[in-house]
Amino acid sequence: MVARARSLEASGKDLSASDICASNRRKESAGGKFNLYGDEWEDTVDFAIQGFDELPHRLFGVNQHMIINYELKEALRMMLRQFNAPIVYCFAYGSGVFPQEKAGRSISEADFRAVHPRPPEALVKAQGGSPKMIDFIFGVTHTEHWHSINMKQHRDHYSGVASLGSGFVSRVQNWGAGVYFNPYVEISGMLVKYGVTSIDNLVRDLSTWDNLYLAGRLQKPVKILRDHPQVRLANQINLIAAVRTALLLLPSDFTEADLYSTIAGLSYLGDPRMALPTENKSKVDNIVSNNMVHFRRLYAPLVRTLPNVAFVDPVRLDDESWILNPEANARMQQDMDLMKRGNMVRRLPGSFRSRLYFQYRKKFGIPQDEFKAMMEAASDSDGAVKRRQAGEFEKRIAADDPEQLKQITRQVIKQTVNWPSTSQSIKGLLMGGFERSWRYLGEKVSKWKKGRSEKKPESKEAEKSQKKEE
Repeated sequence: MVARARSLEASGKDLSASDICASNRRKESAGGKFNLYGDEWEDTVDFAIQGFDELPHRLFGVNQHMIINYELKEALRMMLRQFNAPIVYCFAYGSGVFPQEKAGRSISEADFRAVHPRPPEALVKAQGGSPKMIDFIFGVTHTEHWHSINMKQHRDHYSGVASLGSGFVSRVQNWGAGVYFNPYVEISGMLVKYGVTSIDNLVRDLSTWDNLYLAGRLQKPVKILRDHPQVRLANQINLIAAVRTALLLLPSDFTEADLYSTIAGLSYLGDPRMALPTENKSKVDNIVSNNMVHFRRLYAPLVRTLPNVAFVDPVRLDDESWILNPEANARMQQDMDLMKRGNMVRRLPGSFRSRLYFQYRKKFGIPQDEFKAMMEAASDSDGAVKRRQAGEFEKRIAADDPEQLKQITRQVIKQTVNWPSTSQSIKGLLMGGFERSWRYLGEKVSKWKKGRSEKKPESKEAEKSQKKEE
């Protein structure tokens, strides 16, 4: 069974629930705390790996692969075959693949085709009465070369920026978060938006939280269509870091939904779009409430590997009545021991951790020379230090007033997210051109109006109820 699972994962195929559960049962029955990924892998990370067989464990990263309708998955993969330029990693994300609202009214075929001109039947069934553009991220090896090939094949995907050549397009891509988007493109009868980034940029953001732009997208359920060993390794670091950061923001007792909502909200802190009236303020709640099963698949195995957090309710990873139940919301608890929380701080991604340390250096009034010596002594690059344990500085951070720690952590997240997200929004005018950018704004306004109209009846009912109580 395990050998079959390894073969399926390496080929990019989905593991069935029975495959995973059988492997889980075998491991849980062996005794000890369930650990799908092997011991100590975080302390021996090597991003120079070339194949899936070099990953820390043969089922490493299985939690990253969401299971969606098979026909829809194949339709999305068919879209990738329309590109001559080599795509070595790809995922589909957003509301076009993972619904963020309950199924609404049915619409006519003509209305659906107004969005997707020739949609595959699987897409019609998946999106129902709410057709949406499908979002993709492509990971490529050499961005300038990739754009050169793609511009020859799909010049109509690009705005006027492409007339300045692939070198200029590649430079525009490198601004901000390192992603170049082509929105409102019709491929295989579907309306899509695809972003292009380098594998190096993707791995860097996932492993260090340099800007949380791509890492934030992968902290939510996505459908990986082409996998890459380095990205899978880096993304596992990203996902565990998301759990640890969320735990710093949560009290000792909370629920699954609290954890997933906190994680889903990380990349929206500091995102300038969330300050606009056109954005749905319930976006995070909608993402989580409509995708509990996917979030559980993504994070429950990781929770079981961490020493300072556990499910209070008796749940098992091989219990499909819980794993596949969208209404379930298990209670959870974290250990507030200073050493364990200090270890969490110590194991946060490098760039993000440095920003957090800087804020606490200012708060604690530590002289710069003393702080520099402290950081050099605790450097991750020291090969003699195999396991990153909390020092006095990390334990002092963990001992801070919980509300202060929460406030400073949120501030650091906002600092991390704000400028890259802002620059990507500005780049959007160049990448999409005037017509596509105007269309995007129009759709956002329509969503905002729809959200307001849906809230008004609820508000009126609340007012009536309040008057009755008075």
